[in-house]
Amino acid sequence: MSKIVCFGEVLWDVFSNGNKKIGGAPLNVALRLHAFNNEVTMISAIGNDQNGIELLDYLIENNLSVEGVQKKVGVSTGEVQVTLNNKGSATYRISHPSAWDKIELTNTIVEKVKNSDALVFGSLITRDEVSRYTLFELIDLSKYKIFDLNLRPPHYSKDILIALMEKADFIKFNDDELYEVSKYFGSKYNGLEQNLKFIAEQTHTKHVCVTKGEHGAVLLYNDNLYYNSGYKVSVVDTVGAGDSFLGSLISELIDKTNPQQALDFACAVGALVAQKEGATPKISLDEIGVFINP
Repeated sequence: MSKIVCFGEVLWDVFSNGNKKIGGAPLNVALRLHAFNNEVTMISAIGNDQNGIELLDYLIENNLSVEGVQKKVGVSTGEVQVTLNNKGSATYRISHPSAWDKIELTNTIVEKVKNSDALVFGSLITRDEVSRYTLFELIDLSKYKIFDLNLRPPHYSKDILIALMEKADFIKFNDDELYEVSKYFGSKYNGLEQNLKFIAEQTHTKHVCVTKGEHGAVLLYNDNLYYNSGYKVSVVDTVGAGDSFLGSLISELIDKTNPQQALDFACAVGALVAQKEGATPKISLDEIGVFINP
């Protein structure tokens, strides 16, 4: 069992029909990691409000360590307005400031990161200088740094993305993000694999993964490329599918699973999430096994 810290936003996804679900990319990753028997600590912040109380209760009920979840006065628990198109793809409107923008550096979270096997973080958490400062301090204490870009315009900047990539041991993009970020480094390539290798060289990162939606993913791991072409499913919504993919992939790779098997497993979990409602539906190992080998 690995000890993994997830740093970043915890929030409520509010859908156009009025329904709301607990979310936030780092939390979705944390929940999937925990589902595969990892010891997971969530570092974030909530407001002193009903949304915050319900969110904290949810984390406790799901057996995540909440020692690193700070309670803030004068700023609300985060909310995101989610709009789904007719294919189940989501767009987001993210309230600012939210409590998770104000995560402060404390001895508690410093010790959690020092004693963990990996730190998972995204780009959205860097939009505010308070949480951004804390993240950069924690990165330097981490044994293995996992960066999920998860770009949400306009909440990121070129310079911060480059700085985070240069510090990361593992970078995860979707294909659109890969092409956007490759241009930051002056890439002249058009191919996905070319740009993936280019980014790895520019950032001195040996582990890079690019997701391609329904078409699967490509993983560069210690100079070798691994492919999965995706699984055909009837999509209900794509919210959280990429987060569950990442949590599954990390869990398998840290457990020293063969990279191809780890990629196949992660793509299967992402596909299963996409054909269910919500970001973190329960999925059993038996269900995954049958899905991969029907």
